[in-house]
Amino acid sequence: MNSFFVIVGHKDTPLFEQEYGQLFKDKQDTRHLNQFIVHASLDNVDELCWGTTQMYLKIVDKFNEWNTSAYVLANGVRFMLLHDQQNQDGIRHFFQDVHELYLKLLLNPFTMTNQPINNPVFDQRVRQLARKWL
Repeated sequence: MNSFFVIVGHKDTPLFEQEYGQLFKDKQDTRHLNQFIVHASLDNVDELCWGTTQMYLKIVDKFNEWNTSAYVLANGVRFMLLHDQQNQDGIRHFFQDVHELYLKLLLNPFTMTNQPINNPVFDQRVRQLARKWL
């Protein structure tokens, strides 16, 4: 499964990005296209947040063969996953596990909220979760 995961802060700034799959390893241009697709989906996420109490919003947008799934935290931070295959249960479990990791990261007194995440341990654990669930 080819996918692109982004944590977007409450001010619509990307805090963390990761790519998974063979499709992204060779092309540099796809990163900008992925960022554009995810950014365009943020409006749909904002609209859907007001109509539900669920954190996991499932597929919120489609672009050609790409689907965008979203998970919204209580503080306005959004987890966005751009993917090319349907695996709703795996994506939901991935989001829930990353949510737990993100909360543990925020409990660190040296972590500033709404700042880019440059923690190598967090990066490695998110990759492990992606291998497990995606």
